[in-house]
Amino acid sequence: MATFDDILEEAGEFGIYQKRIFFLICLTTAMFSYLYVGIIFLAITPNHWCRSPGVDELRNKCGWSLEEEWNYTLPPDSADSSLYSRCERYDIEWNATSVSCENPLSFLQNGSADLPLTTCSDGWVFENGSFPSIVTEFRLVCADAWKLDLSQACLNLGFLIGTIFLGFGADVYGRKLCFLFSTFVTSVSGLAVAFAPSYIWFIIFRTVQGLFSKGGWLSVYILITELVGSEHRQTVGIMNQMCFSFGMMILPAVAYFLPAWRTLQLTATIANFCFLSYYWLMPESPRWLLSQKKKAETIKILQKIAKKNKNTFSTNIEVANMTITHQKFTNALVYLGLVMRLGITGGNIYLNFFISGVVEIPSAIIVVLLIDRVGRRFPFAMGNLLAGACCLITAFIPDDIYWLKAVIANLGKLGITIAFFVLCFVNTELYPTFLRNFALSVCSAMCDIGGIVAPFILYRLAAIWIEMPLTVFGMIGLIAGGLVLLLPETKGIILPETIEDAENIGREKKTAPKTNYQLVALHTSVETSDSKQTASEKIII
Repeated sequence: MATFDDILEEAGEFGIYQKRIFFLICLTTAMFSYLYVGIIFLAITPNHWCRSPGVDELRNKCGWSLEEEWNYTLPPDSADSSLYSRCERYDIEWNATSVSCENPLSFLQNGSADLPLTTCSDGWVFENGSFPSIVTEFRLVCADAWKLDLSQACLNLGFLIGTIFLGFGADVYGRKLCFLFSTFVTSVSGLAVAFAPSYIWFIIFRTVQGLFSKGGWLSVYILITELVGSEHRQTVGIMNQMCFSFGMMILPAVAYFLPAWRTLQLTATIANFCFLSYYWLMPESPRWLLSQKKKAETIKILQKIAKKNKNTFSTNIEVANMTITHQKFTNALVYLGLVMRLGITGGNIYLNFFISGVVEIPSAIIVVLLIDRVGRRFPFAMGNLLAGACCLITAFIPDDIYWLKAVIANLGKLGITIAFFVLCFVNTELYPTFLRNFALSVCSAMCDIGGIVAPFILYRLAAIWIEMPLTVFGMIGLIAGGLVLLLPETKGIILPETIEDAENIGREKKTAPKTNYQLVALHTSVETSDSKQTASEKIII
C-alpha cells in the first residue's frame, strides 16, 4: 500500500513550487532568531555607578577626572577590589563649597575606611556614549537586575503556553491559519513593546509575543516538512534551522547600526508584518487537509504543485480516508545559556555574537553528512556530550588564555547546535499527522522550560562565580547525551499517519505504515469507465 509521499512523488517531491515556499518559510525562521535571542541587544548593560548628590558640581569645580571621582565616592567592589562598586557609594552629602578639591576626604581620620556605605538611592550614572537599552531606561541593575532575567523568562513562559495551544490549534484549524493569526498578534504586540512606557508593560507585551510567536513559527516548520517528499525532509529541516543561524549572523550587524533598543525593536516588528502577505503566497498543508477529509482542497493544491513543478498529476488517484485513533528541555537550556553568556563575558558583543552564529553553520554540514549514514541518535547524543564536556573544560581554563577559552566554548556551541538541529528534525518523524503539530509543540514547550530557567542560572550563578553556569550546563549536557541513547532510531522511516504507526517506530524500518484505511475516491470528476480500473492500476494510499 502506497503512502502520501507517493502522491508527492508524482506531483513533485521538492520542485520549484516547494522551493519557493521553503524560501518564504526560511525568512520567518531568520526573523524568529531576533525574538529568541534578541534580548542580548535589547538589554546591553553599560558600565554604571551610583549617582552621588552634589558630585557633579564638585567635579566641575575641581576638574576631577572620572577615576578621581570614583576614588572619592565609590568603595571597592566586594568581589574584586581592583574595581569600584556598581551598587554602593559612600554615604556622604557632598557640599561643593566646603570640601577640599585636593583631599575631599581629609575630614576623616582613617580615610575612606571610616565611611558608611549606602545603596544607589539617587539612581545611577551610565557610561558616556552608551545607547538606550531596557537596562538603562528601566534601571535593571543591582537589586533590580533579576528583572532582566524575568523579562526573558516571561518570554519563554509565553513560548511554553502558546506552543501547546497553538500546536493544538494548528492540528484543528490548519498550519497556515495558525501561522497568519500568530504573526498578526506577534507583530501588533511587537509594536506595543517598542512603545512600552514602563517595565511592567514591557514584560506584558513580551509575554504576549511569546504566547503567539513560537507556535506560529512551528506551524510553518511542520507545513514545509509535510509539503515535501520523505527524501527531502532532512534537507528542508536542517536548512530551515540554518536560516536561524543566518538570522543570528545578521542580527549583530543590524543592532550595531540601530543600537537604541526601541529603534531595533520597531524595525524588526515592521519587517514581521510583511509575513502577513503569506496569505496569498503559501498553501495549506495538503497532508493536513487530507487528514481532515478535505479531499477537494487537497487535490487543488496537489494539482497546483504539479503544474508549477511541470509535472503531470493523475486524475485516477484513490486515497485512504484516515481513521483517527483516539528531552528537549535540556538542549534549550544549554543552547540559550551559551548564547546569553556572550552578554557577560566582555569583549565586542557584536563580533562575539556574529562568531556564535557562524559556528552553527558547520553544525548543519556535520548533521547533513552524518544523519543518513549513522542515523539520528548518534549525532544527537554526541552533540550533547561534546557540549557538556566543552562547558566543563571552558569553566576551568584560566582567563589569561582567552583564545583557548573562546575556541573550546565555541566548540561546545557547535555541539549543542548539532543536537538542536537533529532534535528539531527527529521530532517531526515521531508523531502521526493528525497530532504532529500538537506533539511537536508540547516537546517545544519542554524547550521553553529550559529557556525560563536559563537566565536565572546564568546571571544569578555568574554573580557568585562567572564560570559557575558553565559547570551546570556541562553536567546537564553530559546527562542528556546519555539519555538520548535510549531513544528509538528514526533513520529511513516513513512519516507515521496513526498512533499505531508511531508506536512501531524502531521495530519496523523502511516499510509503509500498516494502517487500516477505507479507500475513498479523491477525485469526484473521475468518469465511470475510469472507475472500473483495478486497484493495481491506481495509486492507493
